[in-house]
Amino acid sequence: MKETPHSVQETAAAGKSLFRKKQDDASHGGTVPDASHGGTVPSQKRKSKLRENIEAILIAIVLALFIRTFVVQAFKIPSGSMKDTLLVGDHILVSKFIYGVKIPFTDGFTLIPFKEPARKDIVVFKYPEDRDKDFIKRVVAVGGDTVEIRDKALYVNGELQKDEPYAVFKDIHKIPPDYSTRDNLPLTFVPENSLFVLGDNRDNSHDSRFWGFVDMKDIRGKAFMIYWSWDRDKPGVRWSRIGDMLR
Repeated sequence: MKETPHSVQETAAAGKSLFRKKQDDASHGGTVPDASHGGTVPSQKRKSKLRENIEAILIAIVLALFIRTFVVQAFKIPSGSMKDTLLVGDHILVSKFIYGVKIPFTDGFTLIPFKEPARKDIVVFKYPEDRDKDFIKRVVAVGGDTVEIRDKALYVNGELQKDEPYAVFKDIHKIPPDYSTRDNLPLTFVPENSLFVLGDNRDNSHDSRFWGFVDMKDIRGKAFMIYWSWDRDKPGVRWSRIGDMLR
């Protein structure tokens, strides 16, 4: 059957209309060749991905620094001055905010004070004779208290401190006061905003008996948990110590 001129014209017009529609679709957001199927990835997309990765790394670094500065910090025990509470090779967590939020680079200025160190707290602080070093000891007296040691017995405000299950004495000898303040310390007044600290290993600890008080602004935080422990003498993990809360 022959097609009439009329139908041919209609068909040609429809074809032109369809062609114009495809052009319009392409110019108004129609489909484009997919780069994942053989096309090239635009350089803009590569740059965007790289920027996302850099931003993620920077955010992680800032978050880690914030946590370390204001929330919690990890420390490793290098000496035996706190035996048997803390052993060489223990790794501990220290709360940085419990005594207040300290502003960095301000010599210990506390912006938001929460509480002050109390007797029996285990604290990390800047060593007064070398502020680049951190020490860890137990608070035995705070500002306004008096401290005295008689033949290794500790007196605070004139009262014998009997409830000290953590205190260890491994040397049976008692050093006279003329030779050392280790076992005999004359009555001493603790100034305000200061702490008197001792190691739990009383016969082998370099502490306030020898170099004096800890300024409150030098307190780094309160130790509260052992999160890892490695015995270097008998190489191995001390599994039983991991997770221990410090008291």
